[in-house]
Amino acid sequence: MTIMANDVKTKGVSYFETLLEKFSEIIISVRGKNKYIVIPFEEYEAYRAYKLDVAHKEVIQDITDGNYHTSTQSHFDTIEKALEDA
Repeated sequence: MTIMANDVKTKGVSYFETLLEKFSEIIISVRGKNKYIVIPFEEYEAYRAYKLDVAHKEVIQDITDGNYHTSTQSHFDTIEKALEDA
């Protein structure tokens, strides 16, 4: 469900509750472009847990692949090289 930002302004956030009874998400359009999304907090928590799980798997993969530094100087050298190449 897409609503205009002006609807939020005129009807207030209580409008979300009414819409979320019928729709799983609300997209807020600002000047004709989709800008924000409103979802129930429980769905946000599930999404956040998913994102953290993905990040954790990426870190484990980096460790498995040896893509990490144990030395601060080595890390700084990598950053400096990346900046020079940019």
